[in-house]
Amino acid sequence: MRTLIKNGWIWRGEETSEEPEPEDVLIENGRIVSVGLLSGVADADVIDAAGMLVMPGLVNAHFHSPVNHMKGALPSLPLELFMLYESPANEALRPTPREAYVRTLLACLEMIRNGVTAVQDDAFFVPYPEPAIIDAVLQAYEDSGLRARVALDQSDVAEADKLPFLDQIMNDNQRRRLAVKPKVGSEQLLEMYEHLISRWHGAAGGRIRAAVSCSAPQRVTPTYAQALENLSRTHDLPFYVHILETKVQRALGVDTLSGRSLVVLADDLGILTERTNVIHAVWVDDEDLDRIARAGAVIAHNPISNLRLGSGVMKFRAIRDQGIPIALGTDEAIADDAVNMWAVAKMTGLIHNIADPDYETWPTALEVLDCLILGGHRAMRSDNVGAIAPGQTADLCLIDLDTLAFTPLNDIHRQLVYCENGSSVRLTMIDGRIVFSGGRVQTMDERTIREESRQLANDRRAGLRAAAAEAEEWNPAYRQMYLKAAAQDLGINRWVGDSVGKGME
Repeated sequence: MRTLIKNGWIWRGEETSEEPEPEDVLIENGRIVSVGLLSGVADADVIDAAGMLVMPGLVNAHFHSPVNHMKGALPSLPLELFMLYESPANEALRPTPREAYVRTLLACLEMIRNGVTAVQDDAFFVPYPEPAIIDAVLQAYEDSGLRARVALDQSDVAEADKLPFLDQIMNDNQRRRLAVKPKVGSEQLLEMYEHLISRWHGAAGGRIRAAVSCSAPQRVTPTYAQALENLSRTHDLPFYVHILETKVQRALGVDTLSGRSLVVLADDLGILTERTNVIHAVWVDDEDLDRIARAGAVIAHNPISNLRLGSGVMKFRAIRDQGIPIALGTDEAIADDAVNMWAVAKMTGLIHNIADPDYETWPTALEVLDCLILGGHRAMRSDNVGAIAPGQTADLCLIDLDTLAFTPLNDIHRQLVYCENGSSVRLTMIDGRIVFSGGRVQTMDERTIREESRQLANDRRAGLRAAAAEAEEWNPAYRQMYLKAAAQDLGINRWVGDSVGKGME
């Protein structure tokens, strides 16, 4: 199969003061074979890209698919309280395979429409993973046409072991209940990974691949963490680890880990490597960044989620100066309330401007785009993806420059970051296959998916209400925990404002 994209502007990720000349891109069997002014190309499907920018597809480097049906459902809350309502291990929230399939497709629709060609899904399963639900999620990615890495984000320790101060706050009955370990332990979880890897790793011609996740180093036993690292090393899989997203997590190191940060804990466990995606990394210090840099790990930055949950502002410039690659993600749809990587790019380009008065340290548009595309593929451990050049996989999107976002056209990179919202995307191509064109997603019936999603969400409302009522019981203790951590002087601050932590206990 041959496709010829004609007369487009080619994005090369470089500063230029000159308006580029239109060029062509020839694609064969999912790969770019030629770029330039091409003539005499026969037997090819032709796409007229006149007036359009041809650029690599975007990468959503961190995402949780299971709560796509809950967008807008919760108020802004600190992460630890948010999770009480978002992902309780409640049997009433167990999805059917069809529900898991449809809600995954719902996010795929939004991503494909916005020019996203690849996603990393750190999928948690309520109350625990099982083959039929894993298969439903992966089948959705295969059917959608997206390039996807999927991991099983699950804990094997009791809730009481994950958080600080609760033993000082809760009553005896609450302490006993939070000390109960999950129904599914590490052996069963590893069996689920065996299913994931044997059934899905390399599916759809390599478009669908596995990853591993320990959720966070404090949420798993050392034995399970090291077993996951062995899987990661054996199969060359990205390893997803949430680390120091919140001040509560920083306080945990002081309260229960003899002052060790969670980066040090991950390093001590042997799970901080060149395959590691360090997710969030908001409350890191200089020693933490030194360790991440030495390991060769990637940091997955989720600025909208960090704001929605009040987690803080990541040290973008310090991380870049250490040479640590940064990828960008939406996090889950309920913490971003969209799966729009253009919004994430814009927030990345803005939020760090209030973290440092030295304007020369603020992110440039090209840096943001580098994180959005090449940083994402580095996190995914993708080969030959992320550039418009011969030999590269044809994961592309076409951006219409005759739109308000680019009128007048002054600087293509800055307007991509600060002006575009996804509405200028006219075509999305993955592996050389067109998945979005003519205003519609080609791989599924969008209207049917929307309608079924609404019905499934309605069917779930009683279960969600029951879970929310259960969460209310725990809310006062978790609030006290959060306020105690917020009031502590830990030597660093990632919140904006001069009243941080004062009088909060």
